[in-house]
Amino acid sequence: MSNSGDHGVAATPDEIDELARTARDGDRDALESLLGEVRPRVLNICRGVLPYSGDAEDACQEAMLNVATKIGSWGGRGRFTTWLHVVSVNSARTTYRRLKNLATPTDFEDGAHDRPDPRTTSVIAGTRLDLLEAMESIERDHPQYVEPLLLRDVYGLPYDEIAALVGAPLGTVKAQIHHGRKLARPLLRGDR
Repeated sequence: MSNSGDHGVAATPDEIDELARTARDGDRDALESLLGEVRPRVLNICRGVLPYSGDAEDACQEAMLNVATKIGSWGGRGRFTTWLHVVSVNSARTTYRRLKNLATPTDFEDGAHDRPDPRTTSVIAGTRLDLLEAMESIERDHPQYVEPLLLRDVYGLPYDEIAALVGAPLGTVKAQIHHGRKLARPLLRGDR
């Protein structure tokens, strides 16, 4: 098996799935190898949500802990990396919520955060933070739309993988994404 620590060659999806199955079945060495293999992927996912590297590192650590402690919840039907995406996105969103709750108004009084930083600007929203705020707003009244919408529009997962992950029929997932987009558009344009 390839290992990203060996000459920078990443394991194939099949190799990761096999390593995950072995780890899920209780092999501690396999779990350690799996965590080492997927950490760069998890960090990249967290960086895709959180614009500051320290915040992304925190979210990555939380995601890695969740993978280690909840690997038994991966059913093995779909790709492990798809399940890993969901765990990572959820960890990044949890980190964002925690940071948002800890922030005080004085953190932004100097005006340095008034304009979006082009290095952290999302194609979908003015900034990644705008996108996270929109998802938080939608989640209050329509939580069923958020996860499918993020998985499709931010991470580009195929509809069928999303349906398998959320345990819903394909048509339902497509409808949830469509309705989620309708709810997100005015929030991302600032029509709140």
